[in-house]
Amino acid sequence: MSFDMNKMLREAQRMQAELAKAQEEAANEVVEASAGGGMVTVKANGAGEVLSITIDPRAIDPDDPELLGDLVLAAVNEALRSARSLMESKMAGLIPGGLGGLGGLGSGG
Repeated sequence: MSFDMNKMLREAQRMQAELAKAQEEAANEVVEASAGGGMVTVKANGAGEVLSITIDPRAIDPDDPELLGDLVLAAVNEALRSARSLMESKMAGLIPGGLGGLGGLGSGG
């Protein structure tokens, strides 16, 4: 059994191209999350960028600004969790067995 370095490099380049394509596709998809029964809605893309925050005027209580802050924070965090989950699902099938014997190269964390 011979080791073909060129074949391994071609395979790595192919995987890198597939990962880049999956990242681009995820970045073009939008997830949405809300808090307070829909009083605050946040849209984010698969790249983890917040695209919009919509606040129902009924959520704006001058006597309780902390509540609005909490609702925005909850909705943003949920949208970012959904975006991360979207990206992970796009990547899941592209890294078989965590790249085998190559260690943690795919983890980035």
